[in-house]
Amino acid sequence: MALVETATPRRVGAAALALLLATLAALPLFWSGLVSLGQAWATPEYSHGPLIPLISLFLFLRELRDRPTADPHPPTRWPGLILGALALALALAGARTSIPDLVTYAIILWTMAIVLLAMGWTRGRRHWASVFHLVFMLPLPQVLYWKVSTALQGVSAQIGVALVETAGVPVYLDGQIIDLGVWQLQVAEACSGLRYLFPILSFSYLTAILYRGPMSHRVILFAMAAPLAILLNAVRIGIIGLLVDRHGIAQAQGFLHVFEGWVVFGLCIAILFVTALALSRLRPTGGPMLDLETSGLAAQAARITGIGGARALLALTVLTFGVTALHLTVTRAGDPPVARLASYPMQLDDWQGRRAYLDPDISRVLAASDYLAADFTTPDATAPVGLFVAWYARQADGTGIHSPEICLPAAGWEIASLDRHRLSTADGGFEVNRAIIQKGFEKQMVFYWFEQRGRRLTSDWQAKFSAVRDGLLTGRSDGTMVRLTTPLHPDETEADAEARLEEMARAALPRLAPLIPG
Repeated sequence: MALVETATPRRVGAAALALLLATLAALPLFWSGLVSLGQAWATPEYSHGPLIPLISLFLFLRELRDRPTADPHPPTRWPGLILGALALALALAGARTSIPDLVTYAIILWTMAIVLLAMGWTRGRRHWASVFHLVFMLPLPQVLYWKVSTALQGVSAQIGVALVETAGVPVYLDGQIIDLGVWQLQVAEACSGLRYLFPILSFSYLTAILYRGPMSHRVILFAMAAPLAILLNAVRIGIIGLLVDRHGIAQAQGFLHVFEGWVVFGLCIAILFVTALALSRLRPTGGPMLDLETSGLAAQAARITGIGGARALLALTVLTFGVTALHLTVTRAGDPPVARLASYPMQLDDWQGRRAYLDPDISRVLAASDYLAADFTTPDATAPVGLFVAWYARQADGTGIHSPEICLPAAGWEIASLDRHRLSTADGGFEVNRAIIQKGFEKQMVFYWFEQRGRRLTSDWQAKFSAVRDGLLTGRSDGTMVRLTTPLHPDETEADAEARLEEMARAALPRLAPLIPG
């Protein structure tokens, strides 16, 4: 038997007790991750999440039933202890930096560590597939979510517009706005296809495991899930465009919109099943296509009380108590940082500014703790310069800096070029991102960078890693994104626009520094 060792009832009971104590000790450390999972599962994109642990348990019990042979050699348990220590370290880092995504990843490592400790390395490692399936219950990190969502929105919009054009309907794509003339459709975040992609990936993974055939067939079933979901979502957008063109904007709203979404999901499942059926005809052996046998699983579940590895699990319990105690007793020093962007002056040397305010929906998505938006001009300037500053008190709990590489395309701007530029200032200067963006015949030049607790960075990934590191070491993960924008007129050169942005930056930055925490 896979989980039971030849030991006295007392030792067997000790292993089960040690597992229970380790789990209870880990709860305070894993709590923020569990809360984050619950919040994510309440959203449409991850509403399938509660089913994933149940499916993983089903797969695990099947593996126990189908591989009952005991290991003739003494179980090797130290790899499980190392993995458990790694999971605790990752959970501690996530809890200390208030980044629940790290904690949720640690929960999966912890689960695999328990399997390796209870069963030993030789047998425990065979259950990686059922434990890995838990990945599909996790939300994407926000820095990845926005990049993936924006990319999928763009791809879906382009394919959808191509389908509308193929049907002979005049249509124009402006960023993520589908312009049908009388009506305009925005390919919003909810239309990116993520709410279909995650459950379909989980379903295809489950299908690949249950499929009775060669590994190459299983790889095909899993690999085709993501392209299929994206393509069918784009077809859905194209159909909505055609319906709106012929029957009005009501076709893009309400029940019909939701119904079309369920049709896409159903079609994806049906196509995956038909593909599996076609591949099954190429198998060298016959029999059922999917292994759906459930007999004997209840007996496997009852064996949890007879797990082995009492000493190893007890060692993990002691280690868990120590790490949890460290997390609960060590406090962060200092008061939380505060920005004062409302105090930013609207007169900067010769530059006169006018403050602006974001639309509530945009402000909600931005989720900044404080922001500044203003347009500045001088009597001699041929065009104004827009200054936008977004400050985050903590880049965690689903919030964080949104790079202009994401926000600008979402607003309909195409990034024509993006490179680095040396911005000359009184303190010697620093590198910024320099972009040329365009929408139709309109062009603008953009400078932007990230202020991270006294450091200036050009990469949003660097900003995120910096926030994690400093959050762990100092308890601070605040950060700022600074963006300067100016129109690029046809009768001026890029050098003219650069000079205008640099002049404004030299006037603006000395007033900004005292208002954001350094």
